[in-house]
Amino acid sequence: MEIPLFKIYSDEMDLEAVANVLKSGMRWAIGSSVPEFEKQISEYIEIKYCSVFNSGTSALHALMLAYDFHRGEEIIVPSFTFISTANAPLFVNAKPVLADIELKSLGLDPNDVLEKITSKTKAIIPVHYGGCPAQISALKEIAEDHNLVLIEDAAESFGTTINGKMTGTFGESSMLSFCQNKIITTGEGGAIVTDSKDIHDKLILIRSHGRLEDKDYFTSAISGDYVSLGYNFRLSNIKAALGLAQIAKVEDIISRREKVANYYIERLKNNKEIILPFNPPNARHVFQLFSIRIKHGYRDELINFLKKRGIMSKVYFSPVHLTHFYKIVLGYNIQLPNTESVSNDILSLPIYPTMTEEEQNYVIDSLKRFFEIKTSGEHG
Repeated sequence: MEIPLFKIYSDEMDLEAVANVLKSGMRWAIGSSVPEFEKQISEYIEIKYCSVFNSGTSALHALMLAYDFHRGEEIIVPSFTFISTANAPLFVNAKPVLADIELKSLGLDPNDVLEKITSKTKAIIPVHYGGCPAQISALKEIAEDHNLVLIEDAAESFGTTINGKMTGTFGESSMLSFCQNKIITTGEGGAIVTDSKDIHDKLILIRSHGRLEDKDYFTSAISGDYVSLGYNFRLSNIKAALGLAQIAKVEDIISRREKVANYYIERLKNNKEIILPFNPPNARHVFQLFSIRIKHGYRDELINFLKKRGIMSKVYFSPVHLTHFYKIVLGYNIQLPNTESVSNDILSLPIYPTMTEEEQNYVIDSLKRFFEIKTSGEHG
């Protein structure tokens, strides 16, 4: 078998949505699908405002600008994350302060966050790892107590809930990602959701050259006024149309992912060589990733073993503070014990909505065979 790490879930609705925009002959960049996609996201998450961007990274960059973070200010972020979370403060010359994670949700450790707060701290950006909610209530309380901005990186948790409340609605603003391996996808894409009209209005200017969006630039005889510095961070109408088709089936997609994850958990729960992903009883984990932890230092051997059997696996994530850029170029010299421990043994297994029991059994049986070889002293 050849089993990839993920497969995009798509159907005829996606093809038709994109085709309709293409057939329009002109509304490929700006069009009605963009505000409609934003409306659908806002309604699904139950938040007032949504602005879509061409990537989650662009969305975070714009948000740093909207809050006017700048040189001399500090923003607490996890080192256990995709690097754009940590890089976002650098985009505006602020300093990312890298904090450790706790070992259940693999999100920011509230206790370590408290240790990292200084008079220069302006914001906290927790990540909901792999679709599992971080300890967001505790982090929200810390942010409120210290008058800090709480920004959720909900790139991996679209549809995740805590006591029925969506991730993305706990922070003052939150970032979503629609990259190809996320819960719903536009290929590349992202969004910021917020209840702040002020932040939303700033984001709309930032994403499109600082231009007032009171008319369609490509169909109006008047180009419109430019009132601030901005970028071209827009999501195209083509991709927004695809996003509309995707969000229409988001609950089906999540249900399918939950089914695959639950099958893994049931078949692997008695395996003493691995630690299964934490699944909070008061939350809905959407399993954007299915990440297990491998005991006894066998992780890298297992990656190669699975690869030989045609099974893709991947390490999400290596510590940001140990990358060449942060350690050598920026001179970060810190120790984050939980982050380093988890990053040494974490491994994401294949998971996608259309994954069959036959495919899962092949992955599970391959894991079983690997550990049989390791414990018996056989050669693989």
